[in-house]
Amino acid sequence: VQGKKMTALVGHSGAGKSTILNLIPRFYDADSGDIKIDNQSIYKSSLFSLRKNISLVSQDTTLFDDTIRNNIAYAKTDATQEEIEEAAKSSFASEFIEKLPKKYDTLIGENGIRLSGGQKQRLSIARALLKKSKIILLDEATSSLDAEIEDKIQKAINFLTAGRTTIVIAHRLSTVLNSDKIYVINKGSVVSEGKHNDLLISSAEYKNFYDKQIKKD
Repeated sequence: VQGKKMTALVGHSGAGKSTILNLIPRFYDADSGDIKIDNQSIYKSSLFSLRKNISLVSQDTTLFDDTIRNNIAYAKTDATQEEIEEAAKSSFASEFIEKLPKKYDTLIGENGIRLSGGQKQRLSIARALLKKSKIILLDEATSSLDAEIEDKIQKAINFLTAGRTTIVIAHRLSTVLNSDKIYVINKGSVVSEGKHNDLLISSAEYKNFYDKQIKKD
């Protein structure tokens, strides 16, 4: 995976995309082989230093029964109010936060139960923006959101990933088209790699996946 570029993983459900993504922050360890960042094995780094440099934005956003401010600042506990608001603005989260009676002091309930799916995702992106990680892991699950919110989240993701090393599980056409490289995953293996237009010609599996899963978006 090239630094400061966007790399997409595509493939049918159960192909192994999430497994690859979860190996990078060491949510579980590989049985064999190695994963290196700047030629250094992640297994020779501390978990703290590894995860300090990674932000994960996924469909399962972990939120706490606390204020919106503290949920965003979880990524950087010494963040100023100005930094928190800047991250919220860039992630389009400020749009709904400013409409709440207590704004940043609003309690969101256990796992953000008082928020919609789109609002949770925007808080997750705000968190990642505040953290300013060099590596972004993105399980881009926006399929359940309405078009207007999805468009805002896509803009926030574009802002988040600009100039950063990004690995994304692609569910949307725009992500696939914008990626610098695409890996087609099947049964835990890379079966094809390249850019979108090249893969449409060279990979029957990619074309099939694209026609069935992504083109309709």
